[in-house]
Amino acid sequence: MPHFTYHHVYEPGSVSTAPPLLLLHGTGGNENDLLRLGRAISPGSALLSPRGDVSEGGALRFFARLAEGVFDPPEIARRTQALGDFLVAAAAHYRLELSRLYAVGFSNGANIAATLLLLRPETLGGGMLFRPMVVLDQPAATDSLAGKRVLLCHGSTDPLVPPDHPARLAALLRAGGAEVKLQSIPASHALTPQDLAAAQAWIAAAASGK
Repeated sequence: MPHFTYHHVYEPGSVSTAPPLLLLHGTGGNENDLLRLGRAISPGSALLSPRGDVSEGGALRFFARLAEGVFDPPEIARRTQALGDFLVAAAAHYRLELSRLYAVGFSNGANIAATLLLLRPETLGGGMLFRPMVVLDQPAATDSLAGKRVLLCHGSTDPLVPPDHPARLAALLRAGGAEVKLQSIPASHALTPQDLAAAQAWIAAAASGK
């Protein structure tokens, strides 16, 4: 096995038509956090789940922050490029098609999924982003996300995500041609059964081309 830059879990797929999923945990999580969610969203999908390699007081993340809701764009860009390079290597090793790879990201994981779409669009086919915020305020390059689908699930009472961020993030992704569905969930920051149901319906529609 090649030397991978991220500790990770890989579960081979059992249904050839099911798209592979990239699972990206939130702050304080690890590579096992979203495995059950991934299996529930798309049974039979291959699952690739890396562990965040940045520690914030012992809590693992995918990039550092200066304070709650305050980010350093060069740090985000550097970590996003590193994760993109890992995905290219992992896809070659595990024989995954990056154009079919959907990110499933929660909180900090949703944020780096969004920056992957903005900075390394060739590494993902789309994504399901739960509780994302705008951490890199730049639009996707024209046509860079053409044909890619993104689901943004935000909590209606989420105290951590500013209320204008989901629509702002949708606009940044749509600038690149992404087809973005913005869904409000009656919830706080934590995931709910409604999030799972929304993701199941969305990926079924995406897989069928509807």
